[in-house]
Amino acid sequence: METQRLDLSIGGMHCAGCVGRVEKTLHDLPGVIEVQVNLATETATLHYEPANLSLPHVVKAVQDSGYQVRLEHTIIPIQGMHCAGCVGTIERALRRVSGVTEAQVNLATEQATVTYAASQVELRALYQAITQAGYQTLATPADDALPLEQSLDQAKARELSALQRRLWVSLGLSLPVVVGSMGSMLFAMPAWLAHPLFLFLLATPVQFWVGWPFYQGLWSTLRHRTADMNTLIALGTSAAYGYSVGVTFLPGLFTVGHDLHPHVYYETSVVIITLILLGRLLEARARGQTSTAIRALMQLRPNTARLLRNGIPEDVPVAAVQTGDLVLVRPGEQVPVDGRIVEGHSTLDESMLTGESLPVEKATGAEVFGATLNKTGSFTLLATGVGSQTVLAQIIRLVHEAQGSKAPIQRLADYVASIFVPAVLGMAALTFVLWAWFGPAPAFPFALLNAVAVLIIACPCALGLATPTAIMVGTGRGAALGVLFKNAPSLETAHTLQTIVLDKTGTLTQGKPMVTDIVTQAGFDEAEVLRLAASAERGSEHSLGEAIVEAARARGLVLEESHDFEALPGHGIRTTVGTSPVLVGNTLCMQEAGVGLGNLPQTAERLASAGKTPIYVAIHGRSAGLIAVADTLKPHAKETVATLQAMGLEVLMLTGDHQRTATAIGQRLGITRVLAEVLPEAKAEHIRQLQAEGKRVAMVGDGFNDAPALAQADVGIAIGTGTDVAMQAADITLMSGDVRGIATAMALSRHTMRTIKINLFWAFVYNIVGIPLAAGVFYPAFGVLLNPMLAAVAMALSSVSVVTNSLRLRHMKI
Repeated sequence: METQRLDLSIGGMHCAGCVGRVEKTLHDLPGVIEVQVNLATETATLHYEPANLSLPHVVKAVQDSGYQVRLEHTIIPIQGMHCAGCVGTIERALRRVSGVTEAQVNLATEQATVTYAASQVELRALYQAITQAGYQTLATPADDALPLEQSLDQAKARELSALQRRLWVSLGLSLPVVVGSMGSMLFAMPAWLAHPLFLFLLATPVQFWVGWPFYQGLWSTLRHRTADMNTLIALGTSAAYGYSVGVTFLPGLFTVGHDLHPHVYYETSVVIITLILLGRLLEARARGQTSTAIRALMQLRPNTARLLRNGIPEDVPVAAVQTGDLVLVRPGEQVPVDGRIVEGHSTLDESMLTGESLPVEKATGAEVFGATLNKTGSFTLLATGVGSQTVLAQIIRLVHEAQGSKAPIQRLADYVASIFVPAVLGMAALTFVLWAWFGPAPAFPFALLNAVAVLIIACPCALGLATPTAIMVGTGRGAALGVLFKNAPSLETAHTLQTIVLDKTGTLTQGKPMVTDIVTQAGFDEAEVLRLAASAERGSEHSLGEAIVEAARARGLVLEESHDFEALPGHGIRTTVGTSPVLVGNTLCMQEAGVGLGNLPQTAERLASAGKTPIYVAIHGRSAGLIAVADTLKPHAKETVATLQAMGLEVLMLTGDHQRTATAIGQRLGITRVLAEVLPEAKAEHIRQLQAEGKRVAMVGDGFNDAPALAQADVGIAIGTGTDVAMQAADITLMSGDVRGIATAMALSRHTMRTIKINLFWAFVYNIVGIPLAAGVFYPAFGVLLNPMLAAVAMALSSVSVVTNSLRLRHMKI
């Protein structure tokens, strides 16, 4: 029995116990002969029988045991794909490469996304698998001189130019062929124009030069024992052309009864080729528009930066900037790289990244991002992210990967496409035989034309483009609105959600306490009470104290140094500001100090019921007033909750706050179900409980402790102003802190899935109705036959209509 060796890099092992568990897991797999796991190198080596075991099964077994197999991902641009049949051929070729766990080919983006074990696969083997399947790659594993997107655009431009040249030649030669073949029915014309030999001379270049790509595709599929769109076109046009050549040079063989001059069908073959080329040109242009989002993002990248060397500014290419460099940015310029302001302040337009139109104030210490626009002041930044590490580069990568991934809904189309072309070839052969045997005279031409019509009208292209074009446009539209989808399954799953769980802090609220109310006793000035309380809390590390200090500074109040400071744990603080003894704290703090509060407790009760924290202030031993602090709601939070509920979604709020405070905030937002007093580590468990109720759940959060819950949810949504950990665990990332992005993501998912379903419906209906019509099924009852030229028109329009329908998403109103 043949055996193979497999070397894998394993993540998550920390001790000998981990080694034992991984070894046992791998030993239990069928076909495994020997296993060695090394903790120091974090590798596993196994010898196995390939007939009984595959790499995907090994990867799944390791992952199910709680460890990770470290896999690599690569994107390979491909040229020469025309239909869903091509997609299936390339995917099968890549999956046959030992060490590949997954291969997804996208017809719309013309790329393959391959997941593989780097220890088992060389990139060159993946490229060879594609070329051996009869297709071309637009780069080699070592070709990194140009960015992938740039090389793709250049290749597509060359392909479009060649297509246009062939189309113009085809049009020029086809027009006189059509006139010569059919013009006599409309007007008088010279006899030589209709002579079969003249038509032959014009049709032959169209058939073999203009139509050469179809023959190249046919030859490639024959060599690899597959079939695709080129097979159907080449066979269909060759049949019409070949019959016409026979009639031209051997007319006696085709004479039936009194028909001494049988008709030639050169016009059928040349018009079919011309129309299909026209359809491909229109389709290519439309598909080019689906990737405008990526191109728009790429064009945001600035070309130069003003580097400070020994304090002297010097213009250099952006690629020359390194982490730690100082860069000067002047008004009206784009920020060249990600960084932190170390000198100066300004207002920046970040709409190109976040979708928010309002400029953002930036001061020393603030983070700025490459490609954003500096509006007013000059500043110096310390570069923290350059090249592929910038936020813009990561957005481009995320959008690129999402557009290249496959949605689960595409599985049916892929399956149909895998058997489509062979089935059509069988139907065309059956059509020819039935018409030849049972058709009216002249039976042979009828049989030929109907078989050609079946071959030509069949369109796996529409099936192949229905899903990926909509995914491309939908994810691109999302990027423009500041909503990033991790992949196509995330986009699809979002439209099935039933429940949205919103983490309170940082999602619905600002995540930073602010002073909301100041109530004073008679004889005390509001500003003075706030000034003394802030002076007392100056230097405080408590978030409530910091909120009081910030409120005082925002009003321009001058704070004093305090002395004789005493912290009262769990109660408050006691200190002296100037000559005034000041006491700041809760009810117990005031009671223990013997301070009478008058009617303030009733006010405090009302404020607490509204989700605010009341803090009493006493000056010179007398009750001076109270200051209410709360984590204020974000703008549009209540509006977003109402929008989500109007979309039929159940909205829950999750928070660590006490039930009373949480309920009050929930009431203000219109949320009736509140999960309160939830510890950070218990958030994921609450999501599991909701899923156990049979609900499809989305979790929205921004913090480090939200990451497990985001990963547990059916769809995790991270607020972009949060932590990188949350964003990595999420399926959808909102680039700004605007909660309206949640509703935007839901609406975008629903619109995109509706578009995909419409595309698939018409792609299936077109073929279900078109193929029987072309075969002449309706002829006995209605006398209806489909001319192969009309079949070519229908086939070309089917693909264009699918792409055009997807493009409507670009103008979707959210």
